[in-house]
Amino acid sequence: MIRALKLEWLKVRNYRVFWILTGMYLLALLVITSGGVFFLEWLKSEGADFRGIDPTIVPIYDFPDIWQNTTYLGSYVIFLLAFIVIISVNNDLTYHTLRQHIIDGISKKEYLMSKMLMIIVMAAVSTLLIFFAGLVNGAIYSHVWGAEYIFQDMEFLAAFFYQIVIYCAMAFLLALVIKKTGFAIVVLFLYAFMFEPVITAIMVNAPAFRDGIAPDIARFFPIKAINNLISIPFGRYIFREIEDYVSIKALAIATGWFAVYLGLIYYILKKRDLK
Repeated sequence: MIRALKLEWLKVRNYRVFWILTGMYLLALLVITSGGVFFLEWLKSEGADFRGIDPTIVPIYDFPDIWQNTTYLGSYVIFLLAFIVIISVNNDLTYHTLRQHIIDGISKKEYLMSKMLMIIVMAAVSTLLIFFAGLVNGAIYSHVWGAEYIFQDMEFLAAFFYQIVIYCAMAFLLALVIKKTGFAIVVLFLYAFMFEPVITAIMVNAPAFRDGIAPDIARFFPIKAINNLISIPFGRYIFREIEDYVSIKALAIATGWFAVYLGLIYYILKKRDLK
């Protein structure tokens, strides 16, 4: 395990693109999860209101709601980590690093482990950043205090960690299938933010589909399965019912996709001639 992590560290420690993307991601994560108050103040300055309610009094940083709110917002920038994974895998293929590893006696299973450990480390750092940002923002803005509130609903942090791992595993598989870095990134971005959202939105909301089985089928799509781990939380502030827990069904579907990704990655690595 230590050797696997060392391999990845040696490859990225002097790689400028990795550090630029990592910096962009961490900054974006911090801004999107900590800038809510400033955004609400901007809405107020523009004359916006929520059914007559001053937007600045919406308690988005109250414990324990803060954990679902911030992890949901943080999920919007996970794609930057997926780009890092795609670049890393494609660099190994382009510059024959993987082939050299195998010549040096490192098995394909160890290579898979090294990449997954890199993904786990990135997910752990991201989750810790949201945790500490949540504690700081909660300390400043929360109207409720006490350990029973602060440490309630922490399962959303675990769900966020799992979201990153699954999303990046999908990116790992895509990088192996599409060996061109730029093309793989474009395919992932278009699919995750355009094609699948449009298809699932039609399946869930179109009159011709919404009364049938289409909405149930939509939740099995890859990106939808990841996103469903943390449901949209902000309806609670306009008195709408929300899913304020991590659904076991969503967890099972996402885990199924994770198993598929790992299985296909290992199959491709095992069958592909890299020597």
